[in-house]
Amino acid sequence: EVYGYSIYLCAGILTWALFSEIVNRCQNVFLENAGMIKKISFPKICLPVMVVINACINFCVIFGLFSLFLIISGNFPGWVYLLLPIILAIHIMFSVGLGMTLGVLNVFFRDVGQLFSVVLQFWFWLTPIVYPITILPEKFQAFMEINPMVGLMSAYQTILVSGRMPDWSALVPICVLGILFCISGMILFKKHSGDMVDEL
Repeated sequence: EVYGYSIYLCAGILTWALFSEIVNRCQNVFLENAGMIKKISFPKICLPVMVVINACINFCVIFGLFSLFLIISGNFPGWVYLLLPIILAIHIMFSVGLGMTLGVLNVFFRDVGQLFSVVLQFWFWLTPIVYPITILPEKFQAFMEINPMVGLMSAYQTILVSGRMPDWSALVPICVLGILFCISGMILFKKHSGDMVDEL
């Protein structure tokens, strides 16, 4: 297929960009707005919420253009496209949970942000985005499944490239991790919300 690899690449790059933007901006959101947090009394949870809304708007615009390309080029996946919001919801939940957890930790341990930036670079290349997982030896494919983003990316790629239903069972790990990170992020936020002002 003429556009096969291009669609595969866009399916991975665009959705990874959303994950990366939410996590990176959430982990720095309290540090970047330190001045405002010190001077004005407002619910600090508004800051990560605004980050997520902004990232989702950017994503919708770019993904809308990508969807238009799929329609024009005759590669629209059909009704399975309607399943994308479910995968997107899991995707955002995981990103927000991880971002919030890192965001609170980053206020008290400034190395967390720098360390995670390095981890994110490696994480990108350890996720089959620019290459299909099938090109790897079987033992490496099994190892790659430890990465929760593999199931998520595969779900997007299966729908957008093949026009098929994703493997829902592959989304269980990222779903569980997303819930755990959201819980840990909220617990850390509630527990240390007051201490943040002093630390900043």
